[in-house]
Order: sequence, then structure tokens, then C-alpha cells
Amino acid sequence: MDKPFAITLNPGSSLANHTGSWRTERPEYVDRLPPCNATCPAGENIQAWLFHAESGDYEKAWQSLVENNPLPAIMGRVCYHPCEGACNRQHVDSAVGINSVERFLGDEAHKHGWKFAAPAPATGKRVLVVGSGPAGLSAAYHLTRMGHKAVIYEAGLLAGGMMRFGIPKYRLPREVLDAEIRRLVDYGVEIQLRTKVTSVLDAMKDGFDAVFLGVGAHIAKRAYIPAGDAAKVLDAVAVLRGMEGAQSDEMAPMLGRKVVVYGGGNTAIDVARTAKRLGAEEAIIVYRRTRDKMPAHDFEVEEALQEGISIKWLSTIKEAGMGEGGGDIMVEKMALDDKGFPQPTGEFERIEADSVVLALGQDADLSLLENVPGLVVEGGMIQVDRGMMTGHPGVFAGGDMAGNERTVTVAVGHGKKAARAIDAWLRGEAYAPAPKPEIATVDKMNSWYYSDAPKTVRPVLDIIRRQSTFEEVLGGLDETNALFEARRCMSCGNCFECDNCYGVCPDNAVIKLGPGKRFQFNLDYCKGCGMCAAECPCGAIRMVAEEN
Repeated sequence: MDKPFAITLNPGSSLANHTGSWRTERPEYVDRLPPCNATCPAGENIQAWLFHAESGDYEKAWQSLVENNPLPAIMGRVCYHPCEGACNRQHVDSAVGINSVERFLGDEAHKHGWKFAAPAPATGKRVLVVGSGPAGLSAAYHLTRMGHKAVIYEAGLLAGGMMRFGIPKYRLPREVLDAEIRRLVDYGVEIQLRTKVTSVLDAMKDGFDAVFLGVGAHIAKRAYIPAGDAAKVLDAVAVLRGMEGAQSDEMAPMLGRKVVVYGGGNTAIDVARTAKRLGAEEAIIVYRRTRDKMPAHDFEVEEALQEGISIKWLSTIKEAGMGEGGGDIMVEKMALDDKGFPQPTGEFERIEADSVVLALGQDADLSLLENVPGLVVEGGMIQVDRGMMTGHPGVFAGGDMAGNERTVTVAVGHGKKAARAIDAWLRGEAYAPAPKPEIATVDKMNSWYYSDAPKTVRPVLDIIRRQSTFEEVLGGLDETNALFEARRCMSCGNCFECDNCYGVCPDNAVIKLGPGKRFQFNLDYCKGCGMCAAECPCGAIRMVAEEN
């Protein structure tokens, strides 16, 4: 190692003895991957943008955030934040409110008119993006950032895909969605509405060098339920889409006073909560398994229960028809067998219902892929490689078309990964994702160094207004709260220059290199005692065997 400075030795000084020769182990600084970064489906560098946020430089934090995700104001509202589930801070008090800080930064960007960093010089390459949902918008943004011309073909009248037609306004206000899309258009992403692609290969003939398929799952799955004339059976996708097309609540879908929703995913929860807001006296979810098996996110279920939604666990609908009091459904109770699977019991119950909404999942329309050689479709999804490329050269896919976990966050990550792979393919190179370093687990840290600082509780709309309006349920942080929340980050696995190693070293072998430059070990005098590694709060030092 090069010595950072020269030392003049006095005769007889102990510095003349290079005591580092006694060592059997030596310390080295490392950069471990924070667990929040590791679990983010969008691949955000969360720790990096939190670092800028905790210093109060919110615009720099936002710029760091949008290097990976162009939709922070949306993600800060609809992401199910797996990053917080992995946050090491929960072993001290509670996880950092990453999602709430992301929303704050996204809203600040709209408030102050922050702009994306300038794109790379134009390459002259054109890429077709099919679908303007989160996967398509993400891919188009990253391709534009790299200097390629991204053109989105959207079959609908409005951009946004399932973010607009599958997520209710009380979770995602449309002014937020529109503002995020507007910034992308201003950046250079071209969106052609009312442009349906019926054949991928024909569409590519319009002068495109590659194509990314990001078509959302708009087709509702059906189930056979015997229904009489009085039964009104709808699908969840149609109901939510009808809400978007309604100019007022009076024009919204007519569901009636008593609504039954069949299913257990987030869409089922959304439809039931929407029915309540439309004036339903009762909204009941029928689900064939237990709560712990319900695919809907637990916090969504809890919010629904707070709003008066009823859930009949271990139940299935056998028929919808005419009862003595009008429309009703017959529900059969289920019981778990010795393997934990629900089985019919033969016990039935009738429930009054003006309408039944089926929320049994959705599929993407794959008809545009007919006659494309090399494509492999399994289980209604296109098979892709690690760079999101299908079996046909130059055709990439992501989002609902190419993944089991159909969320906005996953789709945004797919779009980014596909854009990087498309960029490599256009340059005649093979896409090779960067290897991920070791994750900074809590056992590699000294969490006792961090004092208790409870998580900031976000404001929530009162129950009465939640049941009768489509106002946004979950509020955001203000500048003071956002700053406090960002400062709760423990910088897992990465040195933040706390000076602990410098202070505890008995041999003065730790050298400060200046603000932002971290430290260096003077191995001439380090005896390898390991105190620096033992006392590093964030786990950014490890001991390695000394080479003979």
C-alpha cells in the first residue's frame, strides 16, 4: 500500500519499529450491500438517496433516486415496500420509513419543477415500447436517458396502464400519475395513444431497432358460477376501469347496496373499498383460504377492515341467483385438511347480494405475439432470459407479461433491466448484470450504537371520509418529518465516517483522508487487534488473514 504521508523518525523513536509485522490478521474497509437495496424490486440505491436526504439536499436525493426509478411520487404511494421489511433498523426500534421519504421526494420534485438529468447524446436508434404502464414508462425513460429514441404505442385513450385502470384514486391520485407521465413526455419519451399493436413483427417494421413489450394484465380471469336472471355478476377489472371512465360518482358503476367480492388479492380489496365509497351498505369479500394465505398485502387488508369491509374466510361461492328477498349468493364453508388445503364441507349459507364482483386475477393479452418465432409462453407469461429478452432476437418483455409478481415496483424494475439489456444488444454486446456484493446483515453490525428514534407515523384520513369519498387515505411527511426519517438510516455496510475506528485504534494506525474520502489503515503499525472491526457500527470493516 502506498503511504499517504512521510514520517521523519527521531533516533530511538518507537515509530522506527514497524509493529505491523506482528500481525496475523489485517483489517480492510468494505462496501456491503444494504438489505434495503438488495430487496428493492426496482433496484433503487436507497441508501444513497437517503444519505442526501438526511443532509437536507432533497433535490440531489431525488436525482439519485430517479437514476433507477422515474416514478417516485407514484412508488411512494403504491409500493408495498419490501425494503422496510428487510431494514436492519427494525432490530433497534422500527424500520426506516423509506416509502414515506420516497413519496416526499417525489412530491417535492413536482412542487419545485425538478428536471431529470440531461440524456446521453442521441444514438440514432429507435425502440418501440408497447404499453404505457409502469414497465413501459420505466423502459422508455431509461432508453431515453441512454440516448435512444423511445416511442410508446398505447392502445387506450390515456397513459398509465394498470396504474390508472387498476389502482383506485384513494391510493393514487390522478394528478400525481399525470404529473409523473408529463415529466417523462417533457424529457423526450413519445407516447402515441389509441395505437393498438396487433402484430409485434409488423409494428417493428415502422423503423424500430428493438421492441419492449410491457402490456398489462387487463383481462379478468373468470370462474363458472351458476347464476340466475336476477344475479348481477361483474369482473373487478371492468369495475375499476369503469371508475376511471366516470366523470362523477353518479356515472360510476352501479353495484347496489350489498356487494360481494370473490377473491383474495389486492384487486379484491380495492373493489370492496371502492364499493363502500360508492355507497354500498355492505361490502363482503369471500375468500376460500385463511388470512395468512391471502395474497393481498396485510396492511391493505387491515385498512379494509377499518373501513367496515367484511371478509368471510374459508368460503367459496357456489351459485348466484334469486332468493326470497331478491338477489343472493350461496356460499359453501371450507375446512383445512391435514395438509392445510381448503376442502368443501357441505355446509351452505345464503348471503343477500345486489352484485357479485369476481376478482380472481388477470391475464395479459398475448395475441400480438402470434407468428413470432422463438417465443416461449408458459402459464400465460412470456419466458425471458436474465436480460428480459424473449426467444426472438430484439424482442424484450417485462411487467405483467413476464412475471408472477404483478406490482408497480416489479414492473419498474423490469423496465430498467430491459432497457439496459436493449442498450447492450443495440451495441452488439452481451448484457451482463453487475455482481452483487455481500449483504450487510444485522449480525455484521453493532446496532447498539444507534439510539432509539421511533418511526414517524404518517397521517391517515379519518374513517368517515374514507368510507364516503375518494380522497387519498394515506398522507405524506412534511420537510421536518422527512428529514428526521431519513436520518434514522444506519448506513448498513458502508462507512459514514463516524470516526469510531479512528478513536478506538490503540496504535493510531487509522488515517483520516478528509471529508467524503473515508479512512485508510497504516499497515506499518496496525497490529491486527480487530478493535476497529469490532466497534464499527455499520459493519464496514472486516478482518482478513494476513498473507505470508
